[in-house]
Amino acid sequence: MGERRRHITDAERRTRLAYRHRLAPAARAGTPEEVADALVALHGTDPATVYLAVGARLAQASATVAETGRALYEDRALVRMHGMRHTVFVLPAPLTAVVHASTGLAVAARERASLLKDMAAAGAPDAAWLAEVEESALAALARRGQATAAELAEDEPRLREQFVYAAGRSYEGVHTVSTRLLRVLGVEGKVVRGRPLGSWTSSRFRWALAPAHAAMDTGAAQAELLRRWLWACGPATEADLRWWTGWRAAEVRRALAAIRAETVTLDGGGTGHVVEGDTGPGGADPGPDTAGGPVAGRGGEPWAALLPGLDPTAMGWRERDWYLAPGPRAALFDRSGNVGPTVWWNGRVVGGWAQRSDGEVVWRLLEPDAVGREAEAAIAAEAERLREWVGATRVTPRFRTPLERELSG
Repeated sequence: MGERRRHITDAERRTRLAYRHRLAPAARAGTPEEVADALVALHGTDPATVYLAVGARLAQASATVAETGRALYEDRALVRMHGMRHTVFVLPAPLTAVVHASTGLAVAARERASLLKDMAAAGAPDAAWLAEVEESALAALARRGQATAAELAEDEPRLREQFVYAAGRSYEGVHTVSTRLLRVLGVEGKVVRGRPLGSWTSSRFRWALAPAHAAMDTGAAQAELLRRWLWACGPATEADLRWWTGWRAAEVRRALAAIRAETVTLDGGGTGHVVEGDTGPGGADPGPDTAGGPVAGRGGEPWAALLPGLDPTAMGWRERDWYLAPGPRAALFDRSGNVGPTVWWNGRVVGGWAQRSDGEVVWRLLEPDAVGREAEAAIAAEAERLREWVGATRVTPRFRTPLERELSG
């Protein structure tokens, strides 16, 4: 008979989440770089998500905007780029090579082929013409440092040329060369999004050349990314891993074998995977607390959090029953599966929140019987903490969900 596998309960998974995702008060981080490193990647499709996700995890939330801006645009310690599932993420700079090699190369090849196909169908110039425009645009960006597409078109007017996409079909549209080309260059890891044109909630960005990084073998990069993510989010099922990475089942299994991942059993009868040696009670060394010491021996201290839409914790797993009951999901997700702002208590999603036009942060419990007065007091304190550091800024999630719309109105 084989060796009996370790069983990790839902309660233990929630304790791991509290510390490894820097959500328990004792585990809060000192810098945005520490937050991003702990979570592997911050969802960047909605720019406000990055700041709100960091602020929920910083020991000094009042420093959120200044420190996150510093990390992104001054030190370039964090980089906004396309990554898993063709989604925009904010990553620790050392991880850009890993993400590019593990997920970006395959997506980039498809994106460039799609652009050339669409241009050919529209009778637009060929690949040689596009290569000239690309070389000229990158040279202009190098001279300028950072620039918008419109500014680059001043130096390379061919970026303004347009072609009809999907002519004759219901979704026919007109694309500008700059729009499609810069997107392809982003996926290829040649350009990244720089400073926004407005405040920290703005969705309009300048472009910048991507930081240089060494080429990596795809298999090695996939193994490294999976190892990092399993450390932050394990145990996870194969379905979770395939969903988060966007890889094929064979790629996930190959990466699991490469890092010698261990299997555990989960509540409900499922099989989970953890990093080798990470099967101990509570996880082996879940990570440093804000003072730099280990938190492995701590019990599960009560904690509350208000996390933004698309937060990496709420979106981290495909199989979510262990932290989110089926009942509240219709109110918290949009039709495309994007999660809205969520209220957490001790590792479970118990409600949602929103910001009203006057700046008030309001919240509602969707499972009121599951929490008591201690939880409500802690959630109210987190709402006030959020209101204080957000200040006069008004935040509307890019993807609106039923409860967020109701509360904000």
